[in-house]
Amino acid sequence: LTGVLDDCLCDIESIDDFNTFKIFPKIQKLQERDYFRYYKVNLKRPCPFWADDGHCSIKDCHVEPCPESKIPVGIKAGSSNKYSKVANNSKELEDCEQANKLGAVNSTLSNQSKEAFIDWARYDDSQDHFCELDDERSPDAQYVDLLLNPERYTGYKGPSAWRVWNSIYEENCFKPRSVYRPLNPLAPSRGGDDGESFYTWLEGLCLEKRVFYKLISGLHASINLHLCANYLLEETWGKPRWGPNVKEFTRRFDPVETKGEGPRRLKNLYFLYLIELRALSKVAPYFERSVVDLYTGNGHEDAESKALLLDIFRDTKSFRMHFDEKSMFAGDKKGAKSLKEEFRLHFKNISRIMDCVGCDKCRLWGKLQTQGLGTALKILFSEKEIQSLPENSPSKGFQLTRQEIVALVNAFGRLSTSIKELQNFKVLLQQTR
Repeated sequence: LTGVLDDCLCDIESIDDFNTFKIFPKIQKLQERDYFRYYKVNLKRPCPFWADDGHCSIKDCHVEPCPESKIPVGIKAGSSNKYSKVANNSKELEDCEQANKLGAVNSTLSNQSKEAFIDWARYDDSQDHFCELDDERSPDAQYVDLLLNPERYTGYKGPSAWRVWNSIYEENCFKPRSVYRPLNPLAPSRGGDDGESFYTWLEGLCLEKRVFYKLISGLHASINLHLCANYLLEETWGKPRWGPNVKEFTRRFDPVETKGEGPRRLKNLYFLYLIELRALSKVAPYFERSVVDLYTGNGHEDAESKALLLDIFRDTKSFRMHFDEKSMFAGDKKGAKSLKEEFRLHFKNISRIMDCVGCDKCRLWGKLQTQGLGTALKILFSEKEIQSLPENSPSKGFQLTRQEIVALVNAFGRLSTSIKELQNFKVLLQQTR
């Protein structure tokens, strides 16, 4: 896989080098930090689109939530308290086993600022969300330690898994039913059509709709790469051995086995990486303000986490071949606004489909990566609001919840891992030839 990507002036080799030597080592470290390893999620929300066919009983699908006793009082207070000093009450926190491990954004603020935050807590973001967000106050919402529940192959497959992806592609990618997506096992037989009619149709779309399809395809490719790279190779005496499965990788991405489709999927992974990389470089000013602190209760660790995050932002800004999102929704104002809203609603629908995933672990990582991409899109469409943020007080124009911040960093971390794993598979393939 080499050369320049479609719809942007960037080549794959540059992304490989940038990711391997600059981004991957740092994003790995950041994901291990307490602020970013705990994610609150509701895995019991019912599927809104079809009768649930039950959760899979495969043991590797199970997600182990954090015990309630380990969640600090500051976090349990909810989003309205996410910047307040109440969360830093050490007497309350001493009772918690992991008092300094979990947290929300915190800062020392003036009374005027505190009032503004209370006001903001009642007021939803003026910038509409691209995702259906879980209600963090729901009794079914639980904190999950992402490091203890890694994304990997679970054995969840078949009609249930394909119905989810089929619904995403067939009903939410601006696609007419008469044009078949390549290699969709659920589609009727197409005879000799190898999917070229699909790509002829795709090239005829406006940039925005092409981008939408590529983002979803890139996310799908990334998830498939994680499963191939972290596959259950064998289990002896109850001890599982996980690792890369070259045969599975070949089945999903080899040009011959996929009728030329595999390399296209991988190119879309790189395209998605560029989109989220761009979002990180754009959101830097939000985090550079002294008012934002990645609060866990451990001052030293919080300072180190923020320094590492800002270091990653410096790297993202130094990358010279960013995707130019200004070319999107740039037509006449009325048409552009209508298309942007359609784009948002389609993506929001996809985030709701994640509640139809039958495997809890797949649902957890599907929801997190979808929310991360949704947060990236929210950032890219909020440039003016981010640039006009006040240095020492909250702004109603643009806000990120802790959930969005955790999802954004971990989703990009997954893409960075995918591209690194792709390099590993290249080496493994050369060794097997």
